[in-house]
Amino acid sequence: MASSPGYEQVYRGRPTNSRSFDENLSNNYYERDIIIRPLDVTNLPPNLPNDNSSEDNDIAIKKSIGIGCGLASLITQNLLIHPFIVLRRQCQVNPNATTYHLVPITLIPVIIRLHHTQGLNTLWKGIGSVLIVRGLALMVDDFISKITPWPNISIGIVAPFYSASLVETVQSEIASERPGILDVFRDGGIRLLEVGSKGRIIPIYALLVPHITYGIVKYLFGLVVKGVATRFMIVRDRNLQEKQGAYNKEIISESTMQDIELHSTLISMCAAEVLFYPLETVVHRLHLQGTRTIIDNLDTGRSVTPLLTSYSGAYDCYKTIITNEGTLGLYKGFGSLVMQFGIHFLVLKATKYVLTEIGTMLRPKPKIIKPSTSMPIQPIYYDEA
Repeated sequence: MASSPGYEQVYRGRPTNSRSFDENLSNNYYERDIIIRPLDVTNLPPNLPNDNSSEDNDIAIKKSIGIGCGLASLITQNLLIHPFIVLRRQCQVNPNATTYHLVPITLIPVIIRLHHTQGLNTLWKGIGSVLIVRGLALMVDDFISKITPWPNISIGIVAPFYSASLVETVQSEIASERPGILDVFRDGGIRLLEVGSKGRIIPIYALLVPHITYGIVKYLFGLVVKGVATRFMIVRDRNLQEKQGAYNKEIISESTMQDIELHSTLISMCAAEVLFYPLETVVHRLHLQGTRTIIDNLDTGRSVTPLLTSYSGAYDCYKTIITNEGTLGLYKGFGSLVMQFGIHFLVLKATKYVLTEIGTMLRPKPKIIKPSTSMPIQPIYYDEA
C-alpha cells in the first residue's frame, strides 16, 4: 500500500519511513539466511510411560503361554491319552472282533461297561511300562547320537521291551496277574533271549524288519509333514502381517515360533498315525502272537477272549486280515485314534485360552499421567536471529 497516495506506511501498527522499512526488511530477510533457534524449554510435562516395558511384558507373557502349551502337550501325549492307546491296541490285535469301532461313538458304551466291571484303573494298565520304554528309547537315542549321526536307531534296540510293554497294555486285568512296574525289563530280556521257535511265538530277530521299517518310515514321514506344515504356517503368518502393515522378513518372534512348532508337531503326529495305522496293526499282531495273552472283548465290554493266531510273517498277516476281516480290519479301533487326537487338540486349546486370560489379568494397565497443575506448560517461542 506504500505506493498509493493518501495512505501512511505502517509496520506492526506504527507509522514508519518507507526507506527505513525497506532497508530493514532487506537487511533482516533478504541479505542473509533465516536462522530459527528454539529457546531452552524448561517447563515440560512429566516423563511419559516407557513403551518398551509394556512390549517386554507382552513378549514375556506370550513366551510363558507357549511354554505352558508345550508342557500341556507333553503331559497329554504321555499320560492323558493312554486310555485311548489301550483301547486302540485291544481293538487292533483282536482278529475275532465283530465290532470294528471305526468311529468314537461306538466306544463310549464299551468304556462305561469296562469301568463298571473292572474299575477305573482298567484303561490305565501298562502306563508304567510305556513310560519306561519311551524313556529308555530317549536314553539310547541320546547316547547313540553322540557316537554316530544315525537318528532314531533306538527303534530296533528297544524292540524286545516294546513287545513286553505291548502285552501289559492289552491283557485283561480280570484274567491275568497284574505286572510289576519293572517286569518290563524281565519280560523284555526273556523275549530277547528266545532265539529258537517256541510254539507260535515269533522270535524278536524275525520281528526286527517289520518293526524297524514301520518305525523309520513313520518317523521320516512325520519329519516331512512337520517341515511342510511349519513352512506353510510361517508363510501364512507373514501374509497376515502384510495385511496389517510392515513386518521384518528375517525375524519371527519367539512366541510365534513356539506356537508354530507346537501345531506342526501335532499335525505331523496325526498324519503319521493315520497313514501308517494298517502297518501298526500288522506289527502289533506279530508281537503278540504266541504270548498267550488274554484281552478284553470290546464287542461287549463284559468278557475276555484269548489271542490265537498263526501268522508266518508280516505279509501273511496282512493277507490274512484282508481275507478274513476285510480292508477295514486293518483299521480296527480307529475311532479311539480320533478320540485321542480330539482330546489332545481340546487340551491345547483350553490351556492356551486359560493362560491367555491369566496373562491378560496380569498385564499391567497403562498409566494415564496428567500434567501437574503446579507447573503449567508454558508456550514455546522461537528466537529469530
